[in-house]
Amino acid sequence: MLPKDPAAQAKVLREVIRSYTYVLMWMGVSIAVILFNKWLLAYSGFPFPIALTLWHMFFCSTVGFICVRVLKLVKSHNMTPREYYTRVMPIGLLYAGSLWLSNSAYLYLSVSFIQMTKSLMPGLVYASGVMLGTEKYSRGVTLNMLLIAFGVVICAIGEMNLVFRGVVQQLTALGFEAMRLTMVQVLINSKGYNMNPIQSLYYVSPACLICLLVPFLSVELNKLRTTHDWTFNPSVMLANALTAFILNLAVFLLIGKTSALTMNIAGVIKDWMLIFFSFYLFKAPVTTINLLGYAFCCSGVVVYNHMKLQMIKNKVAATGGGKGDEEKPKDSERSKEDILSEIRRLQSQMAELEDRVSNSAKVMNGAGGMGAMAGGGPVGGVNVGLTSPTERTTTEVVISAAAVASNAGGSSEPTEKGNKDN
Repeated sequence: MLPKDPAAQAKVLREVIRSYTYVLMWMGVSIAVILFNKWLLAYSGFPFPIALTLWHMFFCSTVGFICVRVLKLVKSHNMTPREYYTRVMPIGLLYAGSLWLSNSAYLYLSVSFIQMTKSLMPGLVYASGVMLGTEKYSRGVTLNMLLIAFGVVICAIGEMNLVFRGVVQQLTALGFEAMRLTMVQVLINSKGYNMNPIQSLYYVSPACLICLLVPFLSVELNKLRTTHDWTFNPSVMLANALTAFILNLAVFLLIGKTSALTMNIAGVIKDWMLIFFSFYLFKAPVTTINLLGYAFCCSGVVVYNHMKLQMIKNKVAATGGGKGDEEKPKDSERSKEDILSEIRRLQSQMAELEDRVSNSAKVMNGAGGMGAMAGGGPVGGVNVGLTSPTERTTTEVVISAAAVASNAGGSSEPTEKGNKDN
């Protein structure tokens, strides 16, 4: 429900428009990258997925180096070589495997079926998290993940152009990607190396580039040399790499300005759109069993996202957020008033005691000219070395005032107000 205040309504409307803008931008760029890669690998005459991925990583590494070291747009984490090899290289290795195998799957499988298999990602990330200790095992979540996997099996049964090699490559790529996301949480985020997209390009892309050199030199280099019917268009390759780079920024904006949950929900809509575009552009056959299985998968993903949202809400409620926090300012205001009145009362008592001390000193000086006791001295016009009953009473009043001020959190505001009023 929108608020009644026109200014508040305008603010809510701006936030909604901004969120949907980021969602639409991410969906558009993501769809463009996937279709672009499919066309480049399967229809343009460049069937070399490792070389394409290697080119992407070279482009991203160059952009990251220019932004961090040359233009200094973002700061470097200044990792030591040991930290880089132990924290970044494993992630680069998994990322290289994921990109290589997922791009290779486009040579054998349709875009629509590949998108259907991506419904397994929440379950694979959850399983990786349970293995590495970042997620707690839950029977309900596990059953939900098994239902999603069953939906993917139905999609595979209904797939007309199912190639076993492509299925193995795609599932392995998803496993690598799930492990990579979990390893980022374990090796990078948990150690305080939170990275924006440019920093990720600067650190991860070179590691991925190095790891991709091994399969490129051992698998694809010989094909590039012996095959002569492939084509290479520099402008097309540059546009492809630039689109992949823009997608990285779009992902950062979407998660940073909305949430990862919004991205997951929008991803379901994006996958349905990709199925339509795949059927329309590449004439990829989609059967009724395909659609039923994918609808089953989508329902499981929606239930999983709902469960995650409920877990977040319960966690927030358990920490005492909400009503308790709203009531704190009111309680704080009432306690300040009480403290102020207490300080005023104590100040009046101290004034009376000072008068008594002054009169007692005059009487004592007049009666026998007795001086202060050993160790005593005049402080602020009050003789510290007086008879013990008076000294004890004054000390008790001062300690009481200090205790009240301490309960107020050490704030000097009430004392200043009290001094002004007196």
